Amino acid sequence: MVEYKCFYCNKKVATDYLRKKVRCPYCGSKILFKPRRTITKIKAR
Repeated sequence: MVEYKCFYCNKKVATDYLRKKVRCPYCGSKILFKPRRTITKIKAR
């Protein structure tokens, strides 16, 4: 499941809401992003 967040208020936005509009339902911002997971790097010996 893809998770989007608002750039301004940092709240999660449901993907089913994004099918209707590309706006944050909380603050009305048009800037949304998908947060990236942290990558764990393993050092080879």
